[in-house]
Amino acid sequence: MGRSKNRIDFRLLTKVSKLYYEDNLSQDEIVKRLHISRSTISRLLAQAREEGIVKIVVIPPTGTYATLESSIEQKFAIEEVIVADVPAPASPQMMARELGAAAANYLLRVIEPQDVIGVSWGYTLRGMVTALEPKNFPNVRIVQSKKTREVYLMDEHVRTAVDLLPNITLAFVGVGSLNSYSISVRDETILTRSDLDEAIANGAVGDIANRFFNADGQSVQTELNDRIIGIDLDHLRNISRVVGVAGGSNKFEPIRAALRGKLIDVLITDQSTAKTLAKG
Repeated sequence: MGRSKNRIDFRLLTKVSKLYYEDNLSQDEIVKRLHISRSTISRLLAQAREEGIVKIVVIPPTGTYATLESSIEQKFAIEEVIVADVPAPASPQMMARELGAAAANYLLRVIEPQDVIGVSWGYTLRGMVTALEPKNFPNVRIVQSKKTREVYLMDEHVRTAVDLLPNITLAFVGVGSLNSYSISVRDETILTRSDLDEAIANGAVGDIANRFFNADGQSVQTELNDRIIGIDLDHLRNISRVVGVAGGSNKFEPIRAALRGKLIDVLITDQSTAKTLAKG
């Protein structure tokens, strides 16, 4: 009586699985030892997982948050979330250092030879610049935003930067909270108290590069817009990849708004903020 084609050879499944997963033999080495085809081995390994003979478990090391990252990626339909382990989330210095290092690592992972990189200003992004190791990318260009419109537009270097804005392929931006502008408004050389009051009155919850947005991530018009040299939110959405780098309890609402408004494609944040985003 012939062998049934549907009968499972558990002995062979177990043998192949042990050789591959426990003895660390390659599929080619198993081919030579058992005298069966490579395609058969691939099929048997897949079948071993289906039958529960092999179970693969991912055990995240301490300080990594793959499940949390996936949860936020799915919730907000975002390309990638990177959750950095910040030992003291209440410390602005620690937050900037750890998020900056994570952003620097991301940049070195994805940078392409012909990229035009846009960088907004901010405390956390300064941490990213500090963490960067010297690398040679001769054809990569960096574009930064500047203020005091009338004066700066007379400068040829600023005009060159402005002309490059439509060509930006990768942008790194901070996400500002309206209750964390003590440094910006301290001497009123960047923002004034009245600038913030106007933005809040118009429904703003945060900003990117001093472009304010509401809880849904939609642009909030203020008089400040006429004084800014830099990219606006509509143009920001047209960039292939925008990386938001922000964290801390006071940044939850603006980060969530930026995610809702599709202002960022990649988020780099801390574990505490990420847990709140996954829930709220």
